[in-house]
Amino acid sequence: MIIVTIFFQMLALLIMIGAGYWMTKKNMMDEHTNSHMSSMISNVFNPLLVFSSAVNSVGLVSLKTMGIVGIVAVCMFLFFIVIGMILSPFFDKDKEQRKMFQMMFVFSNLGFIGIPVVSSILGKEYIVYVTEFMLVYSFVFYTYGVTLLEGKFSLSSLKAMMNPGTIFSVASLLVIIFNVQMPGFINTAVTYLGNVASPMALVAVGFSLAHTDLRKIFGELRLYVFSVIKLLVLPLIMLPALCFIMPDRELIPVCMVMFGMPIGNMPLILGMEKGMDVTTCSAAIILTTILCVFTVPILIAATALLH
Repeated sequence: MIIVTIFFQMLALLIMIGAGYWMTKKNMMDEHTNSHMSSMISNVFNPLLVFSSAVNSVGLVSLKTMGIVGIVAVCMFLFFIVIGMILSPFFDKDKEQRKMFQMMFVFSNLGFIGIPVVSSILGKEYIVYVTEFMLVYSFVFYTYGVTLLEGKFSLSSLKAMMNPGTIFSVASLLVIIFNVQMPGFINTAVTYLGNVASPMALVAVGFSLAHTDLRKIFGELRLYVFSVIKLLVLPLIMLPALCFIMPDRELIPVCMVMFGMPIGNMPLILGMEKGMDVTTCSAAIILTTILCVFTVPILIAATALLH
């Protein structure tokens, strides 16, 4: 029963993606509109959604549990880095494309898709734990990710970590750690603004789908193989270890959602900046985003079976 319930919740998210696709095809959205929407999501609405989760969770979150979730986040990225190094040569022989596959293994869409999924199927009170994954993501991307594609480490790349997402994530953790009670009007404001993030992010995914060659997305067998490994096999491999170290069973589904998220946009953006061929990456982002509607319910059901 749980897999059916979560499937329909994920299907609701897919409908929002479809709305973005339809609006784009009807010329209600263009590149200019999508660019501004993406900027608002990244710099305003997503950070405020994270912050609103924190201010509404003050006194309800165990610092010990948050510490364990932080360790899980670090271990997840280390695991994906190693797996990416091992498996990427099997998906492409070209040196640059192997690097892109390594990036695709490691950097998932924890914000645009992860937050709406956690909020929809588990509850907004769990978004505060997504914050920890996003902080680790930011550090790993601007160190390992940039170094992988540039071939060298640059301290200047770390400056890019100082963005609204990182700032509000740190602020959210401080609010929880120091048990800061915000005035009611601030809680209301950030909650309403944060609620805009999820539907707008999914509409933006629909825009991307409308501008991608569908044959490129659905016509490559290797991308299906990659998607199954990324979205199902690797999270299920990590599940037994997660059950062993996580004392709060209610947080296992949150971690599993983070493990099973589709590819994020950052590898695509960085690849474009470096003049790399990103057509495969673009197709894989859309395919994994669509397939996660079906794989996330399986992951949640798997966690329920082990309880």
